[in-house]
Amino acid sequence: MRQVYRSKAALVLGWVWVVFVAFNVLDLIVRYSGKPSMVALAVLAVLTVVVYAIALRPATVFTEDGLLGRNPLRSTFVPWAAVSDVTVSHSINVDYGTERLLRLWTPVSSARERAKAQRRGAPVARRGRYQTEPTLPKGEQAAAEVFAGKTHADWVGEQITDRAERARLRKEEAGAVRVTWAYDSFAALAVACALVIAAIVVD
Repeated sequence: MRQVYRSKAALVLGWVWVVFVAFNVLDLIVRYSGKPSMVALAVLAVLTVVVYAIALRPATVFTEDGLLGRNPLRSTFVPWAAVSDVTVSHSINVDYGTERLLRLWTPVSSARERAKAQRRGAPVARRGRYQTEPTLPKGEQAAAEVFAGKTHADWVGEQITDRAERARLRKEEAGAVRVTWAYDSFAALAVACALVIAAIVVD
């Protein structure tokens, strides 16, 4: 089963920007005024490429066969059996092959999120003579125990490790790692460059 992990905040902000750009492009087309309109279009295009590359494109994808890391300019597919080690700091770092490293862009663990996770996992100091604890449903209690002291990046890192270990137990062959350029990002960049050139050329 395919599972996709990405930054929700980046995804929301990215699509908000896309809607903003769509309205502005429509307005610039309706009220076209020559060079000023072309310059504005070029600026919007360049900024949109940046937003797409760093907010909309990055994703960590689990497939049946392996891990797909989509970064701004490249996509890397690592078969589960080829994963040798996983560490989580600010980002999730996946070791594979001979000293090769895949740094996943999402999800990331900020200092604020890690501090919050540490507080969530720490025992609560209680005061007073009579103590009453709120009772959580079993599902919420199990989720709280799983995530205690962990960030979302920690949890995803554990899932990668678990899948890699299961693949090795099944004695799957470590297939070839595939690295491809992000042609969608380069296509968007080409369009932005064309608009920049047009803005320079148009009188």
